[in-house]
Amino acid sequence: MNIKVIRGNPTPEELAAALAVVRVRAAAAAATPSGAAQRDSWADPARVATHRVPQPGPTAWARTYWPG
Repeated sequence: MNIKVIRGNPTPEELAAALAVVRVRAAAAAATPSGAAQRDSWADPARVATHRVPQPGPTAWARTYWPG
């Protein structure tokens, strides 16, 4: 694997940090089975639905607004 700095002048520490990130990502990609799709926690619907769904009733429409 060859890495080439195209712009800028990174310090040895910055270059080492960037290389460490690239190597960790490559190792993680190699460890993932090729047929399996990796699910990102950002796209997890449970992250958005942290509150209970309002119970049906005459005032349920008022409880559907985002709290805040």
